[in-house]
Amino acid sequence: MGHENITEFILLGLFSDQDAKTACFVLFSLCYLAILSGNLLILLTIKGSHLREQPMYFFLSYLSFMDVCFTSTVAPKLITDLLIQQKTISYNSCMAQMFYAHFFGATEIFILVAMAYDRYAAICRPLQYMVIMSRQVCYVLVMASVTGAFIHSILHVLIIMELPFCGPNQIDHYFCDVFPLLKLACTDTRLLEIVIITTTGTMSILTFVALVISYIIILSTLRTRSSEGRRKALSTCGSHITVVFMFFLPLIFTYVPTADSVSDGKVFALFYTMIAPMFNPFIYTLRNTDMKNAMRKVWCRDKLSEGK
Repeated sequence: MGHENITEFILLGLFSDQDAKTACFVLFSLCYLAILSGNLLILLTIKGSHLREQPMYFFLSYLSFMDVCFTSTVAPKLITDLLIQQKTISYNSCMAQMFYAHFFGATEIFILVAMAYDRYAAICRPLQYMVIMSRQVCYVLVMASVTGAFIHSILHVLIIMELPFCGPNQIDHYFCDVFPLLKLACTDTRLLEIVIITTTGTMSILTFVALVISYIIILSTLRTRSSEGRRKALSTCGSHITVVFMFFLPLIFTYVPTADSVSDGKVFALFYTMIAPMFNPFIYTLRNTDMKNAMRKVWCRDKLSEGK
């Protein structure tokens, strides 16, 4: 089995309008710069401050790292392809891109779940919090996220690598993803489409439902708290809920409907590959007092020491 004749694919990209391509080149380049600088700022702030001791920020630093990795598997190619006529990608690069996109994306999903569990422990089990979320537990949760994501993405790649590709090699997308590739296989892939929609779609929906339920429990617990405690908890949970919605809803729309809606899939994919990772740093920093204070300490400390 495996690929028979095709050694490269042509990515059709987002659209064919030349003026739109130039505008998008500028826009996406700025987005990518914002993603890199915003997430690196969060990473360095957490690393350089006392926040790294707290489980929530321990996970947030991993989330930021995953955002950078996830977007970097897709954005540079998307941006450079906007400027060139023939947007080709070799078969091996295509498989690699699909593996990494699914790997980093799935790791991010699992880390969001770990963060929800952390918020639940902090708000609903405050007295046992330090035991429930010990550093060891945090590392185990990150390792479990990475392992789960690896299994998920390697299975997707193995499914695609078993398929014969002998005919048209134009992928109606701006990166290599499962559904656009299934469409090109020289064999009946309807059963595989159902399997992938069932596994990825179910994973997305179940995770999303679990996250929503955990936040409903958290918010109902908050009713008994003082207004100060409630305000602080709501600010950290609010930013988390926003990120979850921005990441999951487009993902669910991509994987849950029939695999025919690939053209809509391209637009939805922009949300979780470019837009959500760009807003994450803003959401986590602008609404979060601890983060703002840590940034002032980490970044203004250098200025103060220079001024002395």
